[in-house]
Amino acid sequence: MTTRFIFVTGGVVSSLGKGIAAASLGALLEARGIGVTVLKLDPYLNLDPGTMSPFQHGEVFVTEDGAETDLDLGHYERFLKARMSSKNNFTAGQIYETILRRERRGDYLGGTVQVIPHVTDEIKRRILEGGEGADIALVEIGGTVGDIESQPFLEAIRQLKVELGSHRSLLIHLTLVPYIASAGETKTKPTQHSVKELRSIGLQPDVLICRSEVAIDEGSRRKIALFTSVEERAVVPLMDVESIYSIPRHLHQWGLDGLVVEKFQLSCGDADLSQWDLVVHNQRHPEHQVVVAMVGKYMDLLDAYKSLNEALEHAGIHNRARVLIHHIDSEQLDSDADLDRRLAGCHGILVPGGFGERGVEGKIRAVRYARENRVPYLGICLGMQVAVIEFARDVVALTGANSTEFDRDTPHPVVGLVTEWTDREGKVERRSESFDYGGTMRLGAQEARLVPGSRAREIYGTDLIVERHRHRYEVNNNYIGVVQAAGMKVGGWSADETLVETIELPDHPWFFACQFHPEFTSTPRAGHPLFSGFVRACLAHAQGAPVADTAVNE
Repeated sequence: MTTRFIFVTGGVVSSLGKGIAAASLGALLEARGIGVTVLKLDPYLNLDPGTMSPFQHGEVFVTEDGAETDLDLGHYERFLKARMSSKNNFTAGQIYETILRRERRGDYLGGTVQVIPHVTDEIKRRILEGGEGADIALVEIGGTVGDIESQPFLEAIRQLKVELGSHRSLLIHLTLVPYIASAGETKTKPTQHSVKELRSIGLQPDVLICRSEVAIDEGSRRKIALFTSVEERAVVPLMDVESIYSIPRHLHQWGLDGLVVEKFQLSCGDADLSQWDLVVHNQRHPEHQVVVAMVGKYMDLLDAYKSLNEALEHAGIHNRARVLIHHIDSEQLDSDADLDRRLAGCHGILVPGGFGERGVEGKIRAVRYARENRVPYLGICLGMQVAVIEFARDVVALTGANSTEFDRDTPHPVVGLVTEWTDREGKVERRSESFDYGGTMRLGAQEARLVPGSRAREIYGTDLIVERHRHRYEVNNNYIGVVQAAGMKVGGWSADETLVETIELPDHPWFFACQFHPEFTSTPRAGHPLFSGFVRACLAHAQGAPVADTAVNE
């Protein structure tokens, strides 16, 4: 199979939405029957974002094969049916580590190791490898044109464009066309300068996607085309939109998919965007509304919970409900008065994952509030662990119960370091406290067996599920007996039945928590049964009706 490559760069400023634009174009091409994959190239020197602060980088998205990757891969999977892997994201740190290891082994036979050709060759090798098997591979280069860090990546795609030829490569440049309110005008000069910067390193864009707060008039588009040597029809405006899931339709209306098909001389059908139209219709026309309190510790940067926020949005779409998320900093829940003031009026409480002791006691108080007030509760990863800690303390009466992550001397370590587990391929993985933090957790897709008659089994409608993990602490099996005897039930186990995967309270309207991260597999078109079940429970709580879980896979 001959793979074509679309390179996506950004200019003027960062955070313009290259990832969403690339994912939307990918969805549009996929809707025409074209096989698509998307790669993200990150110029920073970290090996991966796994040890980076969420305040620095936002969420870490975990792929099926256990790679800790950029959050843009979450956009790719939400927009595409294709699944991403470790090959879809690499960093400058990985590139340099690979090259230096080769140098230490003597692979370069004493030669001088240089950015060109050694670094650029490794970048090109990984791009070509990541695109294997797809009709079209979109390649997003992180950062902004002009950054020092991204120069080797831009040089690599310059070389690739020459090597691949014009019928196998295309360059899209995403820029900003700012609106000056005092003048009542859009300004094209930043885009002109951004393209000039690209051309100075040998890259001429084929398409410009121009982000703007307001509509870009024909005169401005004509001016941009003239000063950047880009066809006028290839200057595609992209205004701020109410729903990101309407972007595939918007790009189609401006003919971007037609340009790509024409450029690559592909034979394919018209784009079928009916599923996307239905998603946007349901999103814009909800019949109900619920308020969910998300109690976390990274509330100053909501991108830290990007997939979770999107998963709740997807559940709302599939329940024809608007889900309003009340983001609450767990450090602000210091007392019962704080709980009543901040959680009253919420129809559901969600405690997400996280690392470190800060804010944990506030999360535990939120769990107690949900349990005692019979408010629907969903705990994810750490959200399951704090649920077990709260139950052990307040119901089982194990004074001082805690996780060894937060208190190594706790008298009741109901949660502890997971030292051994069996992965999906049957390989036994072992860890200890002496291991590095980066890349040493229980990561990626793992099978879980659901207990017959459990709420977990009702929600998923199957006995065996596969969900993605990212954690290094687990429920301590030595306490499962006393916890279950007091009323908390285990609804799911790891495939080898050694690790707790889900817990629930049968005498509660809807209290459920899981060790895995279901948000990573939720999509706007398919939703996810766990989030859909949670939002149904929130709707029932809001209406004062009994909760009914629908045993279907959505």
